[in-house]
Amino acid sequence: MLKSTVKAIKDLDHILIFVTGLLIIFGIAVLASASTSVPQQKDTIYYLLNHQILVGLIPGVLLAFLLSTKISLRFLKKKAPLFLLISLVLMVMVFLPGIGKKSGTASRWISLKYISFQPSEILKLSFILYLASWLENRNKKASSSHFKENLITFLLILGVITLLLYLQSDIGTLGVILATAGLMYFFAETPIWHIVLIGIIGIFGFFIFIKLTPYRLDRILVFLNPETDPMGIGYQIEQSLIAVGSGKIFGLALGMSQQKFGLLPHPISDSIFAILAEETGFVGSSILIFLFLLFLWRGYKIGKESKNMFSKLMALGITSWILIQTFVNIGSMLGILPLIGIPLPFISYGGSALIVELAGVGILLNISKQTN
Repeated sequence: MLKSTVKAIKDLDHILIFVTGLLIIFGIAVLASASTSVPQQKDTIYYLLNHQILVGLIPGVLLAFLLSTKISLRFLKKKAPLFLLISLVLMVMVFLPGIGKKSGTASRWISLKYISFQPSEILKLSFILYLASWLENRNKKASSSHFKENLITFLLILGVITLLLYLQSDIGTLGVILATAGLMYFFAETPIWHIVLIGIIGIFGFFIFIKLTPYRLDRILVFLNPETDPMGIGYQIEQSLIAVGSGKIFGLALGMSQQKFGLLPHPISDSIFAILAEETGFVGSSILIFLFLLFLWRGYKIGKESKNMFSKLMALGITSWILIQTFVNIGSMLGILPLIGIPLPFISYGGSALIVELAGVGILLNISKQTN
C-alpha cells in the first residue's frame, strides 16, 4: 500500500504542486500582515492567521492528498449528482433559524457548534463535477431529443442555483459559476445554440437583478465614473487604487501597509490584493499574477492531455473557476471591473474557500496521473 502511494505521488504534476505551494506562501505572508489590523477574537494578534492554517490549510492539504492519491475519478463521476444535491441542501440550510448565520445583511453561512462554513464555496466545485459528468453523458447520447431533455434539466438546476445565490445576495459567486459553465460548454463542443440560449437567459437575468436591486446598477455607474461617489459606493475602489499606487515598484515592505488600518474595507478577504500590492509593489503583484498564469498553463495542459471527456472537462472547469475568480478579484481592485465581493483564491482569508480550492487542486493532480 505504501509503495502504491509513493508511486501515485511520483506521478502527480510536480509543477502544479510547486505553483500552488508558492501561492499559499504568498497568502500566508500577506494574511499575517493584513490580519494584524483586524480586531482579534483571542489574545494573539495572529489569531486569524492561525485559524486559517488550522481550519483551512491543514484540512485542505489533507483533502487534496486524498483526492489526488486515494479517491478514484470514477467514484467522483458516479457521486457527482449526490455531491451537487448535498450542496443545494446546504445552500437552503443557511436560511434556517439556529443554523444559518448572517454576514452583514446576507445569509451565506452555516454555523454549527464547533464549525462554520460557506456552502456556496462547496457548490462551485460540486457543480463543476456534476457539469463534467452531465456533458460527457450528453456526448454519449447525441440525439436531438436527448439534447433538449438534458438542456431543460440543466436549466432547471441552474435556475435553482441562481435563485439560492440571489437570495443570499451572492451575485459574484453566481457570475463565476455561470462563466465557468459557459467555458465548460465551449470545451465540450456543445451545439452553439445551447451556449447562445444560456447567454440570452443570463443577460435577461442580469437585467432582472439590476431591476430588483438598484444598488448593483449604482456599482456599475460608479465603476464607469469612480469620482461620482468617492465617500459612498466608490469608497472601496478609491482606497484600493490608493493602496496599489502607494506600493510603487517594490512596495512599502511586508507589514507596512497603511490602508489596512481602517481605510480599506475587507483587508483580509476581498481587498487583500490591494494590501499585497501596497506592501510588495509592482514586482510582488506581477509575481503573484505570473504564478496564477502558471496555474492556468498547468491546469489546461492537464485537461488537454486527459484521456476521457469527464477528466478533461473537470480539469478545464476547475482551472477556469480559479482563474475567473482571480481575474474578477484583481480586476475589481484595479478598477478594470465593477466591484464584486469574491475572495482571491489561495490568498484571501476563509477556511471554506481554501479547503475547496485545495480539493480542486487535488482533483487536478489526480487527473495529471493519467498523463504521466
